[in-house]
Amino acid sequence: MTAPDDQLALAKALTRRAEQLCVGLEHGIADILDRVTPITAELLRWWRLLLLQPVVDHIIKVFGLALVQAKDRAIHGETELLHRRLSEVSKLMVRESASLEVTKCIYERLPYPTRSCGLERAFIEWAQEDGSIEAFCKISENPHDFARLRYVKDDGMPAFYIPDFFARTADAVYLVETKAQQQLGHPNVQRKLKAAATWCERVSALAPAMRSGRSWHYALVGESLFWDWKQKNARLAELLAFSRVRSLPTQQAQGKLVF
Repeated sequence: MTAPDDQLALAKALTRRAEQLCVGLEHGIADILDRVTPITAELLRWWRLLLLQPVVDHIIKVFGLALVQAKDRAIHGETELLHRRLSEVSKLMVRESASLEVTKCIYERLPYPTRSCGLERAFIEWAQEDGSIEAFCKISENPHDFARLRYVKDDGMPAFYIPDFFARTADAVYLVETKAQQQLGHPNVQRKLKAAATWCERVSALAPAMRSGRSWHYALVGESLFWDWKQKNARLAELLAFSRVRSLPTQQAQGKLVF
């Protein structure tokens, strides 16, 4: 199933759930009234207000956050792990003019976007030449669709996110996102960060044998920091360790659900 299909199915399920909770709202007896604060319950009793688009948008946003928070609840018992490998995609289709030859990846060439500041190309070049990086790969959105992560956008809608790179060092595996400096503070960038960091924490909590004995981290690398460390002849593994996101409380992974 493609990403648009997944999003459509999730949207339909979200709509059905909202409709179920609102049954009887016109009579003041809907289930949703027991799940919100008294102020919101009073507002919802004026059910005709639901015809206003801002109210509809608010409800969608609230339930979108609730869906992701439900995934963050503590899970007890044994973990069933499904291994997926980049090698499931045997070959990447790339243009020679927009790709680089590499030897630390299962693919002979890795693509990079041509309409950017050159940050991703520079990352590939540095990772290839730096001895602190054992292996790395540029994650391609369509072929590597199994590497996507769920998150909730700033407008409350569920979405998928795929980081730029995997990078493996002697003691860690990094999911790496490279970003232009002005984009670092964007709300959706921060939401992706929290979702990816939470996912990496879950992987790192597995038994060492289930994660190749390495800890997993998410590193958000800004443009200024990248060029500063590179020009000082630093090791890329040191930059990733410096840039990695530290522990986040699970319940804060996508923002608290507030009515």
